[in-house]
Order: sequence, then structure tokens, then C-alpha cells
Amino acid sequence: MSEQKNRHALTKLGASGPSVFPIALGCMGMSDLYGSASADEGIATIHAAVERGVTLLDTGDFYGMGHNELLIRRALEGLGNQRDKLQISVKFGGLRGPDGAWTGVDCRPVAVKNFAAYSLKRLGVEAIDVYRPARLDPNVPIEDTVGAIADLVKQGYVRNLGLSEVGVDTIRRAHAIHPVADLQIEYSLVSRGPEEKIFPVLDELGISATCYGVLSRGLLSGAKPTGPGDFRAGLPRFSGENRAHNDSVVERLRAFAQSSHRTPSQVAVAWVLAKQPKLVPVIGARTRAQLEDVLEALAKPLSAEEVRTLESTVPLGAIRGDRYPTFHMSHLDSEH
Repeated sequence: MSEQKNRHALTKLGASGPSVFPIALGCMGMSDLYGSASADEGIATIHAAVERGVTLLDTGDFYGMGHNELLIRRALEGLGNQRDKLQISVKFGGLRGPDGAWTGVDCRPVAVKNFAAYSLKRLGVEAIDVYRPARLDPNVPIEDTVGAIADLVKQGYVRNLGLSEVGVDTIRRAHAIHPVADLQIEYSLVSRGPEEKIFPVLDELGISATCYGVLSRGLLSGAKPTGPGDFRAGLPRFSGENRAHNDSVVERLRAFAQSSHRTPSQVAVAWVLAKQPKLVPVIGARTRAQLEDVLEALAKPLSAEEVRTLESTVPLGAIRGDRYPTFHMSHLDSEH
């Protein structure tokens, strides 16, 4: 790839966080939740992302029960001097059983430091660039969790603090203890909840956002659950009458994309990039082909008129079904 093709303005995460490429690579699907995946293709995808200029990788210590961090380590070992260009964001706190079942959240200070120790070892790094609780632990004050991360920052094991899926009160309380670089939250053309209350608070406090679910887990690109092991089969938007209705909405998006010489994935990513400068889409590409598709969104930005047309084509409330099942939605601090 030419040097010019890789040259894009970087986005700074918060007031003191790292400056990153405008699209991040989410690595979860290379190890977990979307069915079987090729580790070799995952590593090749990470390498291709670095060649295209991507600087931020996102993972969680519970993705594949550690498998994802080990996969990223293998990818880092194959990068040579280019390894120094990458920053790694790690979520912690999610608890899993041997069968992969979700068993809760643990963000006690002693657990935070234990999780960090294992992540540092699995990743083979001296420090984690952005470290964040995956969810709010209802049994632990956010001040205690953030205080533990602040200790890790002082000790040099963590460089920046992040948050994930928390609401405005939690954001304010956390930021008062230690500067928050970014909030990771689901945001897309069809999941626009953060616009009302959360994004204004981020702007006020100088916090950025890394946005996952930009394709609504593949819904906007026309993807369907692949079979056993693909958690999307149990998501409301992919199920029953909701799916039948949502397919018609996705078809309108596909027609818009075709008329503007883009793919649906490029439209979905370009829409997020067009909304405000502090948003970094986290794209869960599992293959090099998927990666190349979404990165082309940078070369095909949406005009203001196209944004208006797209939002009238797929208006608020067009998609039926919550982004998670009812039980999980009720435990999201960001929804309160």
C-alpha cells in the first residue's frame, strides 16, 4: 500500500490519551461469539490492518477465555519493528464458565489487578495502552474500580483509563477520580441512544468515544447467524418477526449504498465518522476482505446532504428489537 493511502488525520482519545487511526480493529470475533474462525486469518487481518495504518486493537481478557489475547500476542510477534505502532485496548471484568457461559462481572480492586497481571502476560507487553471495565459492577463503587486502575497507571502497567457501556453519572464519578480517555459504547445508524445524554457529557469532559456495533453485528451488511456458537441467533434484532421487518430496512440501506457507489458496510462506517470528530469506529473484521471493505469508507466520506438522505432512509426507530436480550439490557448502566 502506498504511504499516501495510509495517511489519515489521527484522532486523540481524551485530553491525554493516545492519538489513533480513525478506525480501530475489534478482535473479539477472531476468537469468540460469531462461530468458528481461523486464527491464521485473524493474524493476517491484524497484519493487514497495521499495513493500512490502523493503530488501535480492541480486545477483552474474556474473549475466548484468553484466546484472543494470545492470538494478538502471536500477531505482535510477527510484526517486528511495526509492533511499536500499535496500541491495545483491553476490557476486563467479564466472568465465564468452562462452557463459555457468562457468570457475572467482577470489578473489585483486587480482581482488577489480578486480571491486569494475566493480560500483560498473555499479550506479552509491558503496559496496556487503554484498560477498562467491560461493564459496571453493581456491587463495587466505580471509584474503587477506577482507583485500582489509577494505581496500575502509577505503577506503569497501564497507560490510559477507559470505560465501557456506562451512563452519565458513572462517567462523571469515574472522571473525577482519574482522567478518562474514552468511553466504549455501541453506536450506529440504528443504535443512536448515546446521542441524547451520553455524548454531550463526553464533549463537556473532553472524553472521546470508541464505538462498537457500527454494523449492528453485521445486520446492516446483510449478515446472518452462521450456526452453533454464533450468539447473534439469540439477539432480538436477528430473531423472528423482527428479522423479517429489519431485512426490509437493510434493503433500503443497500439501495442507498449502491446508488452512492459504496457497500452497506462502508455507508455504516462513514455515517459514524461523519457524526463528530471524537468518534472512532471499532470494526470487528475477521478477514482481510472485510477489513479492506470497511477501510475504504475513509476514501468515501458522506457529505452533509448524504447524511440527511441516509437518516431519512433509515430514520430513528426503523429497526425493531433491542441490541441485547432483555436480561442484558436491564444490566447496562448506559441504558439507565
